[in-house]
Amino acid sequence: MKKIYIIIIGAVGLAAIFILAVFSSKKPAALKEVSHPSVSQEADQALSAERLKEAKELYEKSSENLTDPATINNIRQKVETINMKILFSPEPSVCSTVYKVQPKDTLTKIARKHNTTVELIKRSNNLTSDRIVPNQNLKVTTCKFSLVIDKSQNLLFLKREGEVIKTYGVSTGKDNSTPVGEFAIDNNKLKNPTWFRMGAVVAPDSPENILGSRWMGLEGVDSSGERIKGYGIHGTTEPEKLGQQVTLGCIRMKNQDVEELFDIIPTGTKVTIID
Repeated sequence: MKKIYIIIIGAVGLAAIFILAVFSSKKPAALKEVSHPSVSQEADQALSAERLKEAKELYEKSSENLTDPATINNIRQKVETINMKILFSPEPSVCSTVYKVQPKDTLTKIARKHNTTVELIKRSNNLTSDRIVPNQNLKVTTCKFSLVIDKSQNLLFLKREGEVIKTYGVSTGKDNSTPVGEFAIDNNKLKNPTWFRMGAVVAPDSPENILGSRWMGLEGVDSSGERIKGYGIHGTTEPEKLGQQVTLGCIRMKNQDVEELFDIIPTGTKVTIID
């Protein structure tokens, strides 16, 4: 009888050991990882939600220590898109002020007073006409803009107080015909310009009018000290040639780009052209 009890107890013990071994061999359930969005993903989310200033700060933060040119360029384009969105919105921005319209004010008068353009005031305040009323609050940009045109890269850089806020692809002169030097936008700023070419007048709506939708004349001094006039920044009817040195010396831009730039920069804006 004692032998039977011993056998039963032994069997129970072995079973317990086996069960313990089976359970102890099972791995503990893995803890669920909590994924956090990257800085660039947070920036994308902020941009989608139109939190523009937050998105810009996040994109700039995400570009720190980057070395891949394609990634850097992609972030640059997003930041520049945000720069334009803020500039053309009623949201306060770098060097903008709120101006209260006075009796007898006009947009032209306000633009001249603040060295800006009527077009920029209208776009910044979502105005569809030139009509304004006394005591109306307007966002007015007071920034000092400048342009740098790099012939070797066929790029035009729009600067605000020295900081590049937008980069545009352009075409420059063939055979190095675009002069290098210091210039300014003259009073000859035109919408839908007529092209006066040798022996002919080409209407603004003609497909042969290579000036496109805008003209901004340049005057200044080239690198040899000679006074230069007659060149300009304009649109194009040949966008496929942008990025090449193919013009007669002027700077060509995509029509959409030159229209944007035309609205931003006033007469007198400094233009530097480099090799």
